[in-house]
Amino acid sequence: MKPVLLLIPGMLNDASVWDDVLPCLPGDWTVRIANVQTQESIAEMARDAWQQLDDVPLSTPVMVTGFSLGGYVAIKMLAHPQRPLSAAALLSTSPLPESNDSRTVREKTMSAMQANFPKVVDGIVKFGTHEASEAVQERLRQMLLSVGCETALRQTRAIMGRADHREALSRLSLPVALLCGEHDRVTPPQLTHQLAQCIPHAQTCIIPKSGHMLPVQQAPAVAKVLASLFH
Repeated sequence: MKPVLLLIPGMLNDASVWDDVLPCLPGDWTVRIANVQTQESIAEMARDAWQQLDDVPLSTPVMVTGFSLGGYVAIKMLAHPQRPLSAAALLSTSPLPESNDSRTVREKTMSAMQANFPKVVDGIVKFGTHEASEAVQERLRQMLLSVGCETALRQTRAIMGRADHREALSRLSLPVALLCGEHDRVTPPQLTHQLAQCIPHAQTCIIPKSGHMLPVQQAPAVAKVLASLFH
């Protein structure tokens, strides 16, 4: 069986967040994309992501790649592996559990979403990108709006309840790449450097000319790192 790449989208993303990455990947990979829109917790998202690999022979190389919220899911999978993995990539994510300050911010954001979801989406798009064209911003805006407020609330609660897996990450031996946009204001580069401290052998890649939305803003750079890691 061909090598399998499992991609895990971020919060308020559907599979289309990877659309620009897919054409840049090696043609001999099988790509599967997890759905993280329906579950109540990171653990449930990880459970369902593992199920995407149920039919993959244990001898087949598998790489898990998570973006943002998907990074939390990938970290959960790495901390509690259910099959051999050949490599992993964590994009625009953090090793830290929820702090009291971030919990307060998320609770306020949830209230704002319930009051005026389109307005919050506009703010997310602007805060999550760096010098993005109007076309890119509109594409993201439509994706977020289509995923919807109820999913956003459910995913936010899941993020708030995430566990601390830093000790498990320190025991990883498989190849790992950590990617972050140079201008990421959601999960800034210092969080990627903290993640690198948890996984000392990891390859750290700070990608220029990108905010948080790495798979959209710098898809070729993301694909290049994945290809170098998983060959």
